[in-house]
Amino acid sequence: MQFYKERILNAAQLKRLSEHKYSCTSASILDAWLQPWWCWLVSKTPLWLAPNLITILGLIINIVTTLILVWYSPDGRQEPPRWACAVCALGVFVYQSLDAIDGKQARRTGSQSPLGELFDHGCDSISTVFIALGACIAVKLGDYPTWMFFQCFCAMTLFYCAHWQAYVTGTLRMGRIDVTEAQYSIIAIHLVSATLGAEFWSTKVGALELRYSLGGVALVGTSLTVGALAAAIVAGGVGKNGSTVAGTSILSPVIPFSFVVVPAFIIFQKSESHVYENHPALYILAFGMVAAKVTNRLVVAHMTKSEMEYYDWSMLGPAMLFLNQYFNNALPEYYVLWLCTLWVCVDLIRYCAQICLEICDHLKIRLFRIPYPPASTAASMHASDRNAASDSEKSDPEDVAPLLNNNSIIS
Repeated sequence: MQFYKERILNAAQLKRLSEHKYSCTSASILDAWLQPWWCWLVSKTPLWLAPNLITILGLIINIVTTLILVWYSPDGRQEPPRWACAVCALGVFVYQSLDAIDGKQARRTGSQSPLGELFDHGCDSISTVFIALGACIAVKLGDYPTWMFFQCFCAMTLFYCAHWQAYVTGTLRMGRIDVTEAQYSIIAIHLVSATLGAEFWSTKVGALELRYSLGGVALVGTSLTVGALAAAIVAGGVGKNGSTVAGTSILSPVIPFSFVVVPAFIIFQKSESHVYENHPALYILAFGMVAAKVTNRLVVAHMTKSEMEYYDWSMLGPAMLFLNQYFNNALPEYYVLWLCTLWVCVDLIRYCAQICLEICDHLKIRLFRIPYPPASTAASMHASDRNAASDSEKSDPEDVAPLLNNNSIIS
């Protein structure tokens, strides 16, 4: 385990990362339908706008709109204003759209790099926590805290398992019903809450309320993803003797993530002050940022073909809560939860910032800026000027569409 004064990536890891080639397969139903919208949107995007800037902008919008819901319903039991649900729906839509075009913009400007893939996945790992939390608040799932816990941690687990499978097989695989379908389903949930109110989800169909459908969908999605992961594990990895891309055990990634989920559940169950039930949003954000950090480290391990370390400095946050309980709540759990949240957020930001700086330094690129006009674009425009001046002044969606035929990740 290392702290931030030391470099996170060594020279061998940086070399392997620079040689990394993105591999993804997608059978998503909605992706094919949304390609015209994404192609049109990227064609209207200025060529000077860096892909990573598009990604971070979408993440910020998603975080802010979700925090508005959290502000009005921090326990998930109060009905949020309808306009807040509408704004959150817009935030998810904007995030999804920008996340889909960042890779297209990278190809369009010739600025694609391994850093873009890592940066995109890192933002997605954080966004997953906020999107799941926002959906729970929109249906007032705080009335059933255990279901809310299950719902949010299912989302984090699904995202982690997808990258675990990529670590084993070398390819990120997206099914017929995957992340895009989930995001648009959550947009629909927010719109229903904005139109009919969050109380609508309390309507009973038979013996069950409608909001329980979220848990059912999460359960089905988790089962399918874990099933696909189990199949990949049984088939063996792409490394030597069926190991991962790094040559490590295909079961090794389960340990770091267990250090997140298991303590989260134990602390939730053992809390005498019911810290989770009283402050579910803050609790989920705290452990969600730890899950995001661990997922980022898995992505880095995949791209650098390296072994994952089992322990991480972010786990000091949950350890605070655990030790406080062990010593009979020497400090009020609510204050310790806030301290845990601040620690894990700062730790995640510092880790991501240092990783990005190290990669930028190695690849001789900038995180949020690209050369303008890009060399490849300038050459293409010069050739077009000689043949057909009109073609050089526009971005044809047919030219953009082949760039990435899935929910683009590389930036």
